[in-house]
Amino acid sequence: MIALLLALGSSLAYGCADFLGGLGARKAHVLRTVMVAAPASLAVELLLWPLLGASFSPGALGWGAASGIASAAAFALLYRTLAIGPMNVLSPVTALVSAALPVGVGLLQGEHLAAAGLVGLPLALVAVLLVSAGHGAGSTRPSRTALLLAFGAGAAIALQLVFLHQAPSDSGVAPLIVGRAVSSAVTLAAAGLMRRRLGPERPAYALSATAGVLDSVANLLFLLAARSGDLTVVAVITALYPAGTVLLARSVLGERIHRAQLAGLGTAAVAVSLLALT
Repeated sequence: MIALLLALGSSLAYGCADFLGGLGARKAHVLRTVMVAAPASLAVELLLWPLLGASFSPGALGWGAASGIASAAAFALLYRTLAIGPMNVLSPVTALVSAALPVGVGLLQGEHLAAAGLVGLPLALVAVLLVSAGHGAGSTRPSRTALLLAFGAGAAIALQLVFLHQAPSDSGVAPLIVGRAVSSAVTLAAAGLMRRRLGPERPAYALSATAGVLDSVANLLFLLAARSGDLTVVAVITALYPAGTVLLARSVLGERIHRAQLAGLGTAAVAVSLLALT
């Protein structure tokens, strides 16, 4: 039950962070947004160091660095995905991918899917088709580029979670600190190489920094949940984060989608729930 509550808290924090990061990326180049979000996230994790401790063992350093590279890719891909929208369609697509990959890792490690999982995985694919096939008046259909970015973002998120889970359980917040330091360095290096293509727009500092703080909180809650529960279940429950993004997108941005896409979102919720039962 503790792992479940931690995973749900992580899901809520991720959903809010994604919404704010997506809004920030609409105001300036996505790398400018990440340049603010990643260091803000690192600052939070450094503040947690005295409270939760950190052991920088080789395993914590290696897996933390790997999660940092995946995190940098996830930041950039996800915020760019949500910037070109629609959030309430693309966010669930990333969630389905980020939920399915940890299940695959669990299977490779010898775990077995229950009947619910055998139904949930193909149902997830159906949901992806539905949410990407909206048409008609008043509908908002994602572009092919947006869908590809969403799949890439989901894969990067999944890898980040898997790598964090592999870190030693007695390493405290060391994997988070190392990972965020690496992702910040990668982001700043990429921004330096692409500085002429970033445009003159200034980032939305408050939105971007708040997104980074919430992402850090989400990572911490996920790490604690994964250490007290099963990766397959925790990762899939964490993948419910689009609920927060969709609710905020509807209430703040007034996004509307076609009925078929609404059915797809409902199917996605059922699929993720079935995967959680595995």
